[in-house]
Amino acid sequence: MMEFKRRREFVFLYTVVDANPNGDPLNENHPRYDEDTLQALVSDVRIKRTVRDEWVNQERLVFVDGKPKTLKTRFEELKQSTGKEKGDEVLRECIDTRLFGVTFALGNESFAWTGPVQFKWGRSLHACTFEFIQGTSAFATEGGEGKEKQQRSFRNEYKVPFALIATYGIANQHAAKYTGATEEDLDLLAEALWSGTDNLITRSKQEHKSRFYLEITYKEGFNGKIGALDEKLRLLTAEGEEPDRDAQRALRRLSQLVVDIEPLIDAVEEKSDQIDRVRAIVNKELSLLGIDRLKNLAGAVIEVR
Repeated sequence: MMEFKRRREFVFLYTVVDANPNGDPLNENHPRYDEDTLQALVSDVRIKRTVRDEWVNQERLVFVDGKPKTLKTRFEELKQSTGKEKGDEVLRECIDTRLFGVTFALGNESFAWTGPVQFKWGRSLHACTFEFIQGTSAFATEGGEGKEKQQRSFRNEYKVPFALIATYGIANQHAAKYTGATEEDLDLLAEALWSGTDNLITRSKQEHKSRFYLEITYKEGFNGKIGALDEKLRLLTAEGEEPDRDAQRALRRLSQLVVDIEPLIDAVEEKSDQIDRVRAIVNKELSLLGIDRLKNLAGAVIEVR
């Protein structure tokens, strides 16, 4: 298949309830956050892992499968799976390297591909509360001279009671010339982002839920962008007011808020001459201010889930 030739931009919203969106291993796994704004942060690496894990579940061929192994071992596995020998030939068979790029150095082969798809760090649309919780571990630790201690040790963990997180991404057609990423790959990315977030069913990632996805596909030959679509979303209370910081930190349910997409629609309309298609997926529990304008955009395809 041919590489994609039309630029895309997208923004994705999801909620986190009583979970850790992205722990920082250098800070006792405290959720990553902006110290000034108290917004929860999620790295682009965490977002890509969500997508890759979903592709692994779907048995699609990926280079980084999340299992502890050496580069040599993984490459040998892929050579057997693809029937190819050279590094660039093998990695063009993997959807994650076609979209996210790769740096490869093994034996006499070395090369680097810039990924056509780049994610901005995710950021909650509001200030959050971060809670520290202690509990007892399941087993006692070993004491002196191999004797078992009578008391169990403590475990520490952090959680965010509620966060509505937005992440922005862009697909660059020029980088796709080198990796071979296709239009079908981009469609599979959108689906994996949505379903992969819903399928984050671990103790620390329980209650991650996809809420909104909007994707702009530009006409072939267009090299510009709107940029930072996540910054064109505004969070309001259910009563339509802008919450102060204390009210933002007190949010606990999706029903307590409305997302104003009017500034985003304004930006899309300004680029309408260069846009081929607007696609949106809306979770039925999310209240959007501006949904009627979104439905009326030329070429808009809206799906409610």
